[in-house]
Amino acid sequence: MKPKKKHSKFKSKDTLAAYLFISPMLIGIFIFFVFAFLQNIYFSFNKVGAFDTPTFVGIDNYRRLLTDPIFLIALKNTIFYTVLGVPLVVFFSILIAWFLNQKIKGQSIYRTAIFLPAITMPAAIGLLWRWLLNYQYGIVNYIIVKLGGTAVAWLSDTNTVKWAILLVLVWSMVSYQVIIMLAGLQGISKTYYEAAEVDGASKWQIFFKITLPLLSPTIFFVTIMSTIGILQIFDFIFLMIQRTAVAYQYSMSLVSYFYELAFTQNLRGYASAVSIVLFVIILIITVIQFVGQKKWVNYD
Repeated sequence: MKPKKKHSKFKSKDTLAAYLFISPMLIGIFIFFVFAFLQNIYFSFNKVGAFDTPTFVGIDNYRRLLTDPIFLIALKNTIFYTVLGVPLVVFFSILIAWFLNQKIKGQSIYRTAIFLPAITMPAAIGLLWRWLLNYQYGIVNYIIVKLGGTAVAWLSDTNTVKWAILLVLVWSMVSYQVIIMLAGLQGISKTYYEAAEVDGASKWQIFFKITLPLLSPTIFFVTIMSTIGILQIFDFIFLMIQRTAVAYQYSMSLVSYFYELAFTQNLRGYASAVSIVLFVIILIITVIQFVGQKKWVNYD
């Protein structure tokens, strides 16, 4: 019996040491995530300024959102980015990953080139594309003019600014998702392809009947992560569009509007309501995706 007590004593010490090691991370998660999230919910039902004491206003902040034209524009823009961006990211991720999975010369060079945007800071990407899409001296307009076209005010025209943001968003996200898709493709056993070739299946039949069904768990993961990422778009809009320009309002997302309310106008209570609405949207869409995946995701 004595050795047993000694063993349990050492086990309790190891457990205590383990909790001490992870305690800084747990404390950080509680302060910066759990506490901040609960505080955000509390603020959304209050009127809070920069240094004011919270004043309870009930659901007035949420009522105000329904008649706020800028909020409705930001919501519409966020839906625009998500509805178009997610399918484009998934499509190009599958296409490029499939190409990189083939036996081609310079495969490692192509993979490195594709992955470069994923390891580049969003600030650098935003500033780079701001220069590329510049109306006066941007490379994109330079090429268009050389081909006989007319220069386009990509970042200042209210009709094109959302498309410019969407272009950069998809370009930056595809690079990371390609790596995930490539890992999914390489995880598919070659025996399936060998059996299909013996049966005389064409390349298209193999792709649609074998590759896509077996890749569906990876596609589902990429869809989830892309949706959440695009719904929270902020950095490219903030860095590429001048905040004093009219186009900024027409490209604004919900996170951009939250930033303007919380840190420019010091309307922290109202900004919290915007963030809670975004949280609910993300939660609902994620739940729908998890429920719907039972019909098309193949885990066999």
